[in-house]
Formats: sequence, structure tokens, C-alpha cells
Amino acid sequence: MKNFKKVVGDRIYLSPKSTFDEDVEKYTKWMNDFQVTDYIGSSSKIVTYNGEKEWLEEMTKNRKDKNFDIVTLDEDKLIGTVSLDGFNFTDRSAVLGIFIGDADYRSHGYGTEAIKLMLEYGFKYLNLHSIRLDVLDVNERAHKCYLKCGFKDTGCDRDRVFLNGKYYNMLHMDILENEFDGDFIRNKNV
Repeated sequence: MKNFKKVVGDRIYLSPKSTFDEDVEKYTKWMNDFQVTDYIGSSSKIVTYNGEKEWLEEMTKNRKDKNFDIVTLDEDKLIGTVSLDGFNFTDRSAVLGIFIGDADYRSHGYGTEAIKLMLEYGFKYLNLHSIRLDVLDVNERAHKCYLKCGFKDTGCDRDRVFLNGKYYNMLHMDILENEFDGDFIRNKNV
């Protein structure tokens, strides 16, 4: 088994990011798919297998960031990624990043579950006070998901991202530890 069940939910678990060849191949495919990259602002990048492998290997060496693969419990299938990075330990804050790369698993609540697991992990295990994120205003599905998870809109950079011949606004959102109420991690002991 190549995945490790660090944080277990109801239908998925979060495993420390791996650099196995088949996973690198999936990530390379996803990072060249406009259905994924348009929403994370990376469509202008060209991602090669070797480049993605190098990036993943470097990311797994960075012990400050918390990067996880999102894996289904029933099939042990890699479907996406979720992370906390950009830590500021004085302010006790971090930035959430997520995408569901496997199209068959989008709009079925897997992203919501992964976010709730990361929020609990961030607030209850990493002692964070604030978790923030940015999302393109055109990504209505993600915006609704973040609101459902408890994030609040905090601002907007107008015409911030150029994508497919148009400019889009970048929305800023955050959630504070006292706004999070959840018990989603199933494998904790205390």
C-alpha cells in the first residue's frame, strides 16, 4: 500500500503526498487539463512529467507545508489534493489549497469533506487561528463549497487574473477557529 491514512473521514482519507510514478502521471494529466487549471489560475503553464515529478519531490521535502493526496476509502483511488501552506506562526494563519482532479469525483461532496478534514486538522492539531484562501469569481461551484464549509468573503481584487482572453476577479475568503465547529476526523484517539 502506497498511501498512508493520516487523516480519515467518512468517504476519503488524506495521505501525505506521494511521488510514485502513477501519481506523478495523474498530477501531470490534471495540471494540463483546463477543467482543473482554469479554476486554479494555472492554465498558462505547461507541465511536463519530469517537471511535475521535480515539483512534487521538492514539495514533499518541505516539512512546513501540509500537503496531502485525497484518496477514496473504498478504492484507495487518488482523486485530488488539499494543502495548508503559507504559514505565519506569529499570526497562527495558513492558506488552504484544493482541487479534485478526477472529473468523476467533482460535485459529489468529496471536496467539501476534504476541506472540513483540513479545517479540523488545522485548527485542532496545528493550533491555527485563521485559514484563508483565494478563489476566482467564475468558480461558483468552489465558492459555494467554501461558504458551506464556513468560510466568509473578506474582499476582492478586481480584474486580477487573465484567463482565456478575459479578466476575472479574485475573491478572498477566510474562516477563524471560533467559527469552525466540526468533528470530522474519524481516526483520532482523544
